[in-house]
Amino acid sequence: MTIRRETAITTIAQSEPIRVTVGVDTHGDVHVAYATDQLGRHLATTQIATTPRGYRALLDWARGLGQVAAFGVEGTGCYGAGLARFLGAQGQVVVEVNRPDRQARRRRGKSDPVDAEAAARAVLAGQATAIPKTGDSMVEMVRCLRVARATAMKARTQAANALRALLVTAPVELREQLRDLDPSKLAATAARLRPGAIVTPTAATKLALRTVAERQLALTAELTTLDAELDRLTARAAPALRELCGVGAEVAGALLVTAGDDPARLRSDAAFSMLCGASPIEASSGKTVRHRLNRGGDRQANTALYRIVVVRLRWHEPTRKYMARRTTQGLSKKEIIRCFIGRVLVG
Repeated sequence: MTIRRETAITTIAQSEPIRVTVGVDTHGDVHVAYATDQLGRHLATTQIATTPRGYRALLDWARGLGQVAAFGVEGTGCYGAGLARFLGAQGQVVVEVNRPDRQARRRRGKSDPVDAEAAARAVLAGQATAIPKTGDSMVEMVRCLRVARATAMKARTQAANALRALLVTAPVELREQLRDLDPSKLAATAARLRPGAIVTPTAATKLALRTVAERQLALTAELTTLDAELDRLTARAAPALRELCGVGAEVAGALLVTAGDDPARLRSDAAFSMLCGASPIEASSGKTVRHRLNRGGDRQANTALYRIVVVRLRWHEPTRKYMARRTTQGLSKKEIIRCFIGRVLVG
């Protein structure tokens, strides 16, 4: 009876069209793809270049194996971004897949085909369901400018610190001339120094101060340009968000980048809360029923939510009343902030 049943199942499976699920392990120069059928059986493995021709070859290869059901792509926000955009433009179902957990890697080992197989099986089993960001609209413009702004801000801070460090060890007459200036005036004044011939420590220090100060001023100009563009783009992309108390260009940009170009990919307020690391995590055991703080999620979005709350606690009267009411209920300030972040997420 068992043999007959297995034979019947095999016959039915063979009569059905092959539905192909492809997992892709992405890298900078090559992608490795692993294809399975609807029963999880291995069909083929291939490797492609990270070029438009390679993307087309991957799609043709998958279609040659059967009816393509979905692609599970690792790193859709990094190495897999180009492939995900190409497949989406071709009308394919693309699912974002996280890398295999460390326990699975310790058990099975680490290789590109193994990672691609894990991606395919995660999609086939329904464990991976996230829709990747499209990366082809205004939010992608905001993301690029935020990257440039973050690096410029970091470099300007380094330049300002270097300027102060040079001033600490500068010759006495030069240090006394500049030490009492505030940071903005210090950079402007140091940029006008004339070292002359570099034949003394004073001349060398003047040249170093001028060079670092010019760098700081150039980075300040970059930040001014980037901030103006970010203000314009965020106001166009999410005017309702920008009108909220406590939401400026920086906060709006962080939340927009986290949500992506297609907000419909977020199924609910709870899903967005989890994405921002602002949702409570179940930590119950036995008779103990409790929740703990979520330490995961997008930390930049989490920081943006915290900034909104802090600003509202200072300037938003309803928020101040909420703080007073919850304080009388015995909650600490940290607990009230966590509660209010949840209120921010649901509007």
